Formats: sequence, C-alpha cells, structure tokens
Amino acid sequence: MSEGIPQTAEQETKGTKEEKEARAAQEAAGVEQTGVSGTAEAAPAPYRADTDTDTDFSNPLRDPRDRRLPMIAGPSGLVIFGVTGDLSRKKLMPAVYDLANRGLLPPGFSLVGFARRDWEDQDFAQVVHDAVREHARTPFREEVWQQLAEGMRFIPGDFDDDTAFKQLRSAVEELDASRGTSGNYAFYLSVPPKFFPKVVQQLKKHKLADAPEGSWRRAVIEKPFGHDLGSAEELNRIVHDVFDPDQVFRIDHYLGKETVQNLLALRFANQMFEPIWNRSYVDHVQITMAEDIGIGGRAGYYDGIGAARDVIQNHLLQLMALTAMEEPAAFDASSLLTEKLKVLKAVRLPQDLGQGTVRGQYAAAWQGGTKVRGYLEEDGIDQSSTTDTYAAVRLQVDNRRWAGVPFYLRTGKRLGRRVTEIAVVFQRAPHSPFDSTATEELGSNAIVIRVQPDEGMTVRFGSKVPGTSMEIRDVTMDFAYGESFTESSPEAYERLILDVLLGDANLFPRHQEVEESWKILDPIEQYWATHGRPAQYASGSWGPEEADEMLARDGRSWRRP
Repeated sequence: MSEGIPQTAEQETKGTKEEKEARAAQEAAGVEQTGVSGTAEAAPAPYRADTDTDTDFSNPLRDPRDRRLPMIAGPSGLVIFGVTGDLSRKKLMPAVYDLANRGLLPPGFSLVGFARRDWEDQDFAQVVHDAVREHARTPFREEVWQQLAEGMRFIPGDFDDDTAFKQLRSAVEELDASRGTSGNYAFYLSVPPKFFPKVVQQLKKHKLADAPEGSWRRAVIEKPFGHDLGSAEELNRIVHDVFDPDQVFRIDHYLGKETVQNLLALRFANQMFEPIWNRSYVDHVQITMAEDIGIGGRAGYYDGIGAARDVIQNHLLQLMALTAMEEPAAFDASSLLTEKLKVLKAVRLPQDLGQGTVRGQYAAAWQGGTKVRGYLEEDGIDQSSTTDTYAAVRLQVDNRRWAGVPFYLRTGKRLGRRVTEIAVVFQRAPHSPFDSTATEELGSNAIVIRVQPDEGMTVRFGSKVPGTSMEIRDVTMDFAYGESFTESSPEAYERLILDVLLGDANLFPRHQEVEESWKILDPIEQYWATHGRPAQYASGSWGPEEADEMLARDGRSWRRP
C-alpha cells in the first residue's frame, strides 16, 4: 500500500474489497446484499429440480412482458356441453387440437364432453379424432393426438340429470389428480340459448362453479345472448348469480379473426390513417356480412330469430364499434369496453324506420348453376313466416368524430358470395382540375378491411391510365395475410379458446355491450313486427331492390364486394 494513502482511506479500500468479495459469495449462495447497512437478506431461491416444491418457480414463457413466444396456457381443462353439435365437431374440437399441435396447451390439458349419447370415453375420443382429421387446420401428428386423448373423458346425460353432473364433478376431480389440471376449468355452453340457465344452475348446485383456492372457473357462452333486451338482462342476472362478470366469456367469433384485430393496429399503430378517420374526410361506412348459403337444416333455430338478431345485434355492431371507437388508454379489456360502449351509446336510429331499414327473404332462383329453394319453401318453415333472411340498416353515431356520417350495416343469406368486409368510403375531392370525361370512371377513395374469406386490406384510389390522353380510373393496392406473413392465420376459435384459458377478455363482448346492442335493435324489430312483410329477393343477388333504394335516397350505392 502506498504511504501516500491515508489510513482511513486504506481501511475503506480494504472494506470495499472485502464487501465485494462477501457480496459475490452471498450472490453465489442465493443471497442478495441490501447495499444500505451491509446486512444481507435472502433472495427468492432459484428453481431446482431436486426441491420438494416449485411454488417459487415462475415460468418465463408465461411472462406477459415477453413477446418472443406466444402465451402458453397453464394447467387447465375444458368442459364442452353439447359436444355432439356441429359447432363442436367443426370448430371447437379441431381448435383444441390445433392449439395442442402448436404447443400452446399444457401437457396435462383435459377435454371433457357432456351430451345425450350412450358413449364411453373411447367413443368420445374417436369422435374427436374424426373431427380433427376432417377439420383441423394443422397437420395431424400422432404423438400430439395421443397426449391429448389421454385427457379425454365423456359424461352422458341430460341437463336435468343430477347423476350426470355428479359424474362430471368426479371426472373433474379425477383429472385434477391424474392430469394436474390444478382445478382450473372452463365450461363451454355449446347449446341452444334456452338451456343456458339450466346448465349454469346445475353447475352451481353441484359446486362445479366454485373454484378451489388459487384456481379459476369460467363460463363460455355462445350467441345469441337473449332475443331482446329484457331476455338478455334476465339471462345476465341468472349467469352472474353463478359466475362473476369477469368469469363469463361471451363468444363472438368475428372478434377472434386476425383482420378484426388488425383494424385496431391499422388505426392506432399508424400515423397515416387516424388523421383522416373522421367526418372531415369520411363520406360513409359500409359493413357487410354476406353468405351464399341458405338456412340448411337450421329451420328450428333460425325461424323466429332472423338475420338482424343473428348477425347485426352482435357481429356487425361490434365491427361498427371497433371502426368508430376512440383510441383506448391501453389494449386491455376494461379500456376497450369503455371506448366501445361510448360508440354504442351514441348510436342513433333513423327517424323514419321505414325509410332507414330494410328486411328481406330470399326467393327461389338459379344460384351457381343450381336451382335453389326460397326461404318459405325450406323444410320446417311456415308459409306465413316473416323472419328476415336479409337486413340492412342506416345508423348514425352522434359524437364529434362521426356526426353526419352514416353507417350502413347489411347482412343476408343466399347473396352473391360469401364475404365480410368493412369499407370506409371517403369524400370526393372538393375540386377537380380534370374535365368530366377524364374522371367518369373514377369512384370514391376507400379503405376496405376484408374480414373473410381472403383476409387482408385494400386501398382504392384514382390513377392515370397510361396513354397520351388524361384518363383517371380506380386502382387498388392489396395487403393479404397469406402473402405478407409466413405463418397462416389461426382460426378464430383457436385464439378465443386460448384467451379463455389465459383469462384474457380483450376480444369478448361484456354484458354491458350486449344490452346496449339490444337497445339499438329492439325498436327496429318492433317496427318490423307491425309493418308489412319482408321484401323478396332472388337467391344469388345482392338483396332486395328496397335496399338499393335506401342508399339511392342518400345519393349513394352499395359497394359490390
């Protein structure tokens, strides 16, 4: 040590060195120095394979801040009521397999089916196997299937059958022990709405809705959630008597589609769109959901409900809310709910519902080279039925951003093609230096978000036609998911089922939204019930002439998807 260094400094230097050595030794032993008084306190011990408990272990793959890998569901199981229906066979069971195939489900994930079938567990596993082989999006892998099949159970019985629900509780407890589901279960009600109250009451009666300490139980409910405001409020009351509001997940599969989620990214992650997303630049908005099929064998479900209740009340009003909402404070369920509710509460119906709404029924015609029956000729449909298979409405949003901008919503069966899209149509240029012949083929600029089937976005604008004369016509720029990303878009039910297991409610309408939507639709349905019959339109067309006339009165026309 140099003589020039004071003794106190020398002592401090030695002390600092000893302190560093002590800190290094303590850190190696799993102890952290406080750095204030020199005393040490125990830090959380790292996870070790030879320890008796892993309660202090936190899986880094489930850290919400880590975006390098998709979120993986923790220990859990799914109970599907009505597991023999088309929805379960074509969507739910394939989605569960696809999630497992992508490594997004825990190894001990369990699937329990409940239905009126005299099946054993092996019979149920075979049904799931066949559904997966036919409808799954991802390739079939035997090792994934075998692991999934080990956790499958089937409970036969009716919704009134107390014995069946006792067996269900026993199966859940057995799976907790054998598969390590930790008591975490989601109950998926893939059943007609009239059975919702009975199922949730049985879950309460047999204590299946009560989660053990540190676990969760959730209910998943398919649309339609009620048939009017009164029934929706009553159903909410019954369900919330068993499950807390944040435990109830109402499925709107359109909100699980990549393109719908991309609408939020388009608006709020880009500077180029949001400044023109308002009444100063937008002329009107068209939201279309068209199907090219009829009701098929769903007469018992569809007749008496109709297109407006089936589609506008949930799907289209949700798409409208996402299109019109202000930027949320954060991308979480509470913030999204706040902004969507503002839009729904600001919706105003046309003063004259006869002029601002249209309903129709498809009639017999040739479609796609095949002669198809009209709605009133379908099996199980009464000849006097006034159920709408087509509905179009004009709505306004009374706020500063959208005042004076009409939103046209339409849906229908047996239309020209299957398509769902949101078209934001902009105002024409206030002045054109070109003569009318140069722009006679020029339409309005538009941004079109294609929800299905070819997910993506189109921007339509005018461009000069090559040549010596000045001629301007519409051209488009296209973005398609399949061309821009190497990974194909997952099915909506994949995303939604995973979100249920993760407890992420961002993409699920809350009960307040459901009730506000019914407040919008109920006056329309009440008007239709006392004013005439639905207009007829030919199958394969784009709806009744009355719908074209509704837009023509506003100086506009429907976009041809």
